[in-house]
Amino acid sequence: MRIGDLADGMTRGVEGIAASVSETFMEPVLRLGVTGLSRAGKTVFITSLVANLLDRGRMPQLRAAASGAIVSAYLRPQPDNTVPRFDYEAHLAAMTGSEPRWPDSTRAVSELRLSLKVRPGGLGSIFGAVTGPRTIHVDIVDYPGEWLLDLALMDKDYAEWAAETLGRLDRRPGSDGFVAALAGIDPGAPFDEATAQLLAAQFTEALNIAREAGFSDCTPGRFLLPGEMAGSPVLTFAPLPVPGGSTPRGSLWREMERRYEAYKREVVKPFFRDHFSRIDRQVVLVDALGAIHAGPRAVEDLRRAMTEILGAFRPGRNAWLTRFLTGKRVEKILFAATKADHLHHSQHARLTSIMQALMKEARRRADFAGADTAAMAIAALRATVEETREQRGESYDCVRGTLMSTGRQAALYPGELPEDPALLLEPAREGAEDWLDGDYQVMHFAPARLTMKPGEGPPHIRLDKAAEFLLGDRLR
Repeated sequence: MRIGDLADGMTRGVEGIAASVSETFMEPVLRLGVTGLSRAGKTVFITSLVANLLDRGRMPQLRAAASGAIVSAYLRPQPDNTVPRFDYEAHLAAMTGSEPRWPDSTRAVSELRLSLKVRPGGLGSIFGAVTGPRTIHVDIVDYPGEWLLDLALMDKDYAEWAAETLGRLDRRPGSDGFVAALAGIDPGAPFDEATAQLLAAQFTEALNIAREAGFSDCTPGRFLLPGEMAGSPVLTFAPLPVPGGSTPRGSLWREMERRYEAYKREVVKPFFRDHFSRIDRQVVLVDALGAIHAGPRAVEDLRRAMTEILGAFRPGRNAWLTRFLTGKRVEKILFAATKADHLHHSQHARLTSIMQALMKEARRRADFAGADTAAMAIAALRATVEETREQRGESYDCVRGTLMSTGRQAALYPGELPEDPALLLEPAREGAEDWLDGDYQVMHFAPARLTMKPGEGPPHIRLDKAAEFLLGDRLR
């Protein structure tokens, strides 16, 4: 271990001890991480969660809200002065305005502090009668799911990552340009910057096409969200086939390997150190319906990605003494299938079962380590209403909403999800190209115009149940 790393670790340890003392004996702070893969709805989830904690009329399954234990809730300045604030007000205005629209996605880390005044219950109510309500701060940390997947790169060297990445190109659309650019490339040849830029550009295009097609594991994540790093050497590399001969210093292979290691050191490690390692509870949002619509290979890619994601966590009970000695550990992890409003409620249990099956391997690992995990189907903002339609003597349970593409109202019958998740997962594992017996449709609905009574947040599906799992024990 380098001296700088050791000193940095000692400094963070001292800061962690001070924070633990402050949180234990004064006002506790709960850091809630929210992430999701492409189009899973992170921004909508955070905005609706905050709005429904501020106005709790639609939160009956959050026991502290139903019992009146939450006296008040309000937004406070966030404690991290160098992290952008999550633009809650602008996102809420977009969702609930006279011409509602989905808010713009966040493309970097952002944060928001929500403070709750809570009246203690049970034995704590004896002390609460004397001291009054206590304050709990919930720091919501929003970060791209692509960055979370990058954490798995820390355990892989360049050769291993390159072999895995090249091995899945034939199972994804959009790789033709990159494969063509690789043709005739000699990894052992002298490094040339123009060649590196061409390969990186074609590789980035392949990642973007795969993501748009519904695939989940599209690492390195900063290739998709480069921000201020666009064009830098740390984002100008690509996977190469293992060279047949030697790879002397100054070769293309050696430089790609060096930049890959720099990416891990300069991009992935700081994200883990500064943000991810400080999280107490975590929500992973998944567009499972989108993956099912994209086909078996996208579903298998999602299953692998979720297993990789959980491997990045340090799950376990966040005992006060443990935090003193070893730092924070994620106590609870929620895997949430979003867009449940795209299905009739009669199919929500099936979507939850599919989520549970997708996460079976990942959840087993977390449960074994002591973390509490759950999977559920939710909609952070309900954009549809349900109806049943008759056609040729058959009844179909549909959802109706405003189409993004035309602005017109339309009813959707997406198809029946199977009761047995194995009917989806087995063809996915076997590499099937299409579903044999099913045709699962997805429409893109715009948010509906809302009429909210005083004290009510935006309409949702099971957001209160998700909040109870993530926050309920700390609000009692």
